[in-house]
Amino acid sequence: MRLLISFLLATAIISCNETEKKAGPPPGAAAAMKDTVNYTTIQWLDSTSKNFGKISEGQKLEVSYAFKNTGTKPLVISRVQPSCGCTVAEQPSEAVAPGSEGIIKASFNSEGRTGVNHKTLFVYANTRGSQQQELQFVVEVEKKKW
Repeated sequence: MRLLISFLLATAIISCNETEKKAGPPPGAAAAMKDTVNYTTIQWLDSTSKNFGKISEGQKLEVSYAFKNTGTKPLVISRVQPSCGCTVAEQPSEAVAPGSEGIIKASFNSEGRTGVNHKTLFVYANTRGSQQQELQFVVEVEKKKW
């Protein structure tokens, strides 16, 4: 029995590590973030602060933020960090060419999060001025009705 539990635990750890490797920053992200010659500009195509109103507890809320690379160098989003573990973010896996558009997606799990929730996604990219952008959303989670 211990052998089986050890095997299952090791498999889960390996699986988590493989997922983390795949979800890493795009190739060349470290160099683009350090060298100011590679800095570019970003334009958010919709609001960076959204209000989603009310949802029921347990519902998953999908959010997205569209952007455009308005600079002359490839836009590299090295990381998108949610403000808490109830939100999972996705980032572009490749650099975004000048003039091209992209989307940052996130999923908020409302289970156990009743009340008003203010969430932030911290976006780290090779952008002039500040390499950190903030995307925010608000949602009110209504308690489950049995």
